[in-house]
Amino acid sequence: MDNTKQRTTFIFLIIGTAWLFDAMDVGLLSFIMPIVHQQWALTNSQTGLISSVSTVGMVCGGFYFGHLADRIGRKNTLIATLLTFSIGNLILAVSPGFYTFLGIRFFVGMGLGGELPVAATYIADIYKGTKRSQMLILADSFWALGWLVASFLSFLLTPVLGWREILVVTAIAGFFAIVLRKHIHETAPKNPSAQNWLVSLKTTFKPWTLMLWLAWFMVMFSYYGMFMWLPSIMVDKGYGIVNSFGYTTIIVVAQLPGYFCASWLAKRIQVKYVFAIYMLGTACGAIMFGQSASAVLIVISGCVLSFFNLGAYGAIIALTPELYTNNIRGTMTGMAQGIGRIGAIFGPLLIGVLMDHQISISVIFIIFMVSLVIGSIAVLALPSADRQPDGEVTQ
Repeated sequence: MDNTKQRTTFIFLIIGTAWLFDAMDVGLLSFIMPIVHQQWALTNSQTGLISSVSTVGMVCGGFYFGHLADRIGRKNTLIATLLTFSIGNLILAVSPGFYTFLGIRFFVGMGLGGELPVAATYIADIYKGTKRSQMLILADSFWALGWLVASFLSFLLTPVLGWREILVVTAIAGFFAIVLRKHIHETAPKNPSAQNWLVSLKTTFKPWTLMLWLAWFMVMFSYYGMFMWLPSIMVDKGYGIVNSFGYTTIIVVAQLPGYFCASWLAKRIQVKYVFAIYMLGTACGAIMFGQSASAVLIVISGCVLSFFNLGAYGAIIALTPELYTNNIRGTMTGMAQGIGRIGAIFGPLLIGVLMDHQISISVIFIIFMVSLVIGSIAVLALPSADRQPDGEVTQ
């Protein structure tokens, strides 16, 4: 039994690299974009396209690889997503120009967007009961570690390496993770027929699925809308601190206790209530941030945003797979995260439009507060998950 637990823990750590690589790529992209912008003399619109194309790739990857995980298995799909990411970054490192860069970024985004729903599905397969919810939330905490890795790599390597060399480093790390993933076992049903899969999908697709998608949309709409623009917004306010390595580190570190507290709550109450609590906490943080008038308040409110918004993200990742049966779990988790990624596209675009129209920061963050409240209400309409006895699922 002890050996089984040790092996399950080892597998959990391997799967956690999915969140680490996703966050590391998003973080490094935010550091690389200004360099590419300057090197290729891009317009602001062209630079913004890099992020948008990456996110569109993530949407497509969530839909495609989530379904693939139900057809060919979680293990092979996880390896395929990371291969797409790693090979894509190697090719990206030698891209000759902007439009080639955009095309390759789409495929890198597909790999990343497909990786997380499949990873969440895998963890949902190997745990049960409240243990499943706790471990899914803890798996999402690897996101914070990925951001920290991205920050340190940018801080240490950018002065001596160019953006192409940094991409090679991330690709090599990805290939190392592929080697690790070859040691995990398969958890999906073997060769489910297309007919049985379609019957299960039709049976499971309930009206409340739309509420789940709405909640996903709102949590990623708010996260990407607020966090992608925080440095620019605060620089406009005259607080250069937000561009510093120290500020980024503080904000990211604040995410970790948010995950841990959410995991602790998931042991005691339904995960949908954890999500609602954290979304409302994020809404309070949004109001605080919008009204902040000093550097100290900016740091405090930024930490509140990180604590609650990322904890909410972990809670909905924990909630989604356990709503579906094993044979369609990958598909439905991938669809839900894909819908969420659409919110990730609209959030940053909305802030840009509003700022161009001279809308005040406080009003912008009130809009995010409303979206967060809507998300918390939507998730309360979901059915309560069927709680099984806690523990690992033996294979």
